[in-house]
Amino acid sequence: MLIDRAEITIRGGHGGAGMPNKFKGPAGGNGGNGGSVFIKTSSNINLLNQFSEKDIFIAENGSMGGKNNRTGKQGRDIEILLPAGTSIIDKESGESILELTKPGEEKLICRGGRGGFGGTTGSRGERGEEKRIILSLKLLADFGLIGLPNAGKSSLLNELTNAKAETANYPFTTLEPNLGVFENRCLADIPGLIEGASKGKGLGIAFLKHIEKVSTLLHCISCESQDHLKDYKTVRSELEKFGFDLTNKPEVIILTKTDLINIEDFQKLIKRLGKIGKKIIPVSIHDFQSLEELKKNLRNI
Repeated sequence: MLIDRAEITIRGGHGGAGMPNKFKGPAGGNGGNGGSVFIKTSSNINLLNQFSEKDIFIAENGSMGGKNNRTGKQGRDIEILLPAGTSIIDKESGESILELTKPGEEKLICRGGRGGFGGTTGSRGERGEEKRIILSLKLLADFGLIGLPNAGKSSLLNELTNAKAETANYPFTTLEPNLGVFENRCLADIPGLIEGASKGKGLGIAFLKHIEKVSTLLHCISCESQDHLKDYKTVRSELEKFGFDLTNKPEVIILTKTDLINIEDFQKLIKRLGKIGKKIIPVSIHDFQSLEELKKNLRNI
């Protein structure tokens, strides 16, 4: 199961105390700094699942200063892996702290406390920074496969990429977004939208938000449908109600399952959908030539 939201507490390590001088003996050293908390991004979209078992992350404390001006050992830093596309929000203020946009980024998020000073009396180390943060994932993809349930999105993803999304001939087979890579471009299979999705019906807004950071929409409409224009308008209406300018994204219509329709009905359908004014690409996963034509079009987008 994909977890796309989590709340965790992170804290830098406490700085070690400085060692005081005693009885005019050897000078005491400063305490070691506390370890810091770093964020590193990955392409693994399932990384938020780790927080279902643990939600507090604390870097190591610094050690106390030693005799003869020896500085205490610095606490070890910790690194938390997060998926690219994660927004980090301060729980208390509601303000955005970081937007993680690509794999391989590394950011300091909680600094460890400074170690105390050694000397005549010695001083305590400082506390490390602490934050309660909200992690919200929105998929980053070049293409987003959208459409009503059972429109053939997952089957198409499997044919175009190395993904192994579950497929079956009934609605809502896909219960979470699936990702695949086609020639260094990321494709996201967004679970089927239905009328009322923008208000939480069906799989609801949990997955509509994943369309926000998709560059181009591949709107899948099945040839099996009884009303193709209605299907199109239903999905578009939910995108518009959800907001975030989703309807202004570049969009291509993918007419799926063309092997299930005769040539005469197919030509009528193409003419009917032409009224939408969008590029239409017919495809069947059982037709090698149509898949190659789709790939060619994707390369040109």
